[in-house]
Amino acid sequence: MISPEDIRKQAERSYIEFLTCSIDRASFFPKEIRFGKVKASETLAKYQRIKDEIKRLIKESRDEVGYGYSIEFITRKDRKTGDQRFPQRIWFEHEDDYLRFIDKEKEYQDFTRDTCSILNNIPVLRDWVLANPQKVIEYAGRWDDLLKVCTYFLSNPKPALYIRELPLEIHTKFVEDNKSVLRQLLDFLIPDHINADESDFEKRFNLHYDEPLIRVKILDRDMANRCFSRITDLSIPQSEFNALTLDCLSVFILENKTNFSNILNFLTLPKLSRSVAIFGKGFQLNLLKDAKCLLDKRIIYWGDIDLHGFQILSQLRSYYPQTQSLLMDEATFNEFQNYCVTGVATNINQPLNLTAEEQSLFDRLTALKEKNRLEPSVSI
Repeated sequence: MISPEDIRKQAERSYIEFLTCSIDRASFFPKEIRFGKVKASETLAKYQRIKDEIKRLIKESRDEVGYGYSIEFITRKDRKTGDQRFPQRIWFEHEDDYLRFIDKEKEYQDFTRDTCSILNNIPVLRDWVLANPQKVIEYAGRWDDLLKVCTYFLSNPKPALYIRELPLEIHTKFVEDNKSVLRQLLDFLIPDHINADESDFEKRFNLHYDEPLIRVKILDRDMANRCFSRITDLSIPQSEFNALTLDCLSVFILENKTNFSNILNFLTLPKLSRSVAIFGKGFQLNLLKDAKCLLDKRIIYWGDIDLHGFQILSQLRSYYPQTQSLLMDEATFNEFQNYCVTGVATNINQPLNLTAEEQSLFDRLTALKEKNRLEPSVSI
């Protein structure tokens, strides 16, 4: 047998199918409900229970309450219990019966309204809607503004604006608050214009964003006076740094991973002719990988003598093979070994871009396990 609760669960599981059928105008009704028939052998043994279950099934059916499922009965004769009526078929005949039974009338009204709006404004979204009817429901009440954003990107697939600069009559935070669904929609609508490898919304859809800053110290006073209005310490957005022209020969890159402990090294570097320094960000060196101004420069990297320091050096060399290391050698490590602390263990899955001497020191640090990290210091 089946209970009204079981019928409701089946009906709810079919809801997405119902929604897609309504978009495609495909046949959904009558919607049959599957259930196990009462076996003749069970009639006597479970007579009262079966009788009660059928009574309850009838009580909550369309014939009794005016909506919901319909029941077709079959009469079976039994020598011991007499003629008995059993459900032969259970189904929903009409849309109204079905929606009211699962309490989806208002939701479906919103869905049909929003679906019509979506397909009238951007017909190519039809396949997306068919694949994502639950998303249409989830964002009920927001589709007018979502469609404004989609329509804008269809005409301007590479806006090169900040989100809040988009010329749209929407709340200033609307795009930021709805990035998840907008990403799905724009991935579908403008696949040839997105940066597919980027997960960040702004980068993926060619928008301006709050870029990381690259801090540069000009070590040549004449260069600072001539090119930077006498400024010697400045922070530059990544894209502007990538396009920067540096009239220098040497670039020093100082490591900083997490705690800014090396800032004093950076600030107290001596004046050097035709040289600049960059305050690095550990493994965020990828911020520097597209900097055209570094391609023809002598690059000197000064980082911790530890496993991570050599990994970062290796990463930098993958961008700029001419990179040299500074004070990251056996002699320096041996001389100041009393100042060593224990570094964080690391796993290496590929060869590093190190010289033979650097690789030898790296292997030694790996074997030491403790007191295998020496931080750089200007006092050295």
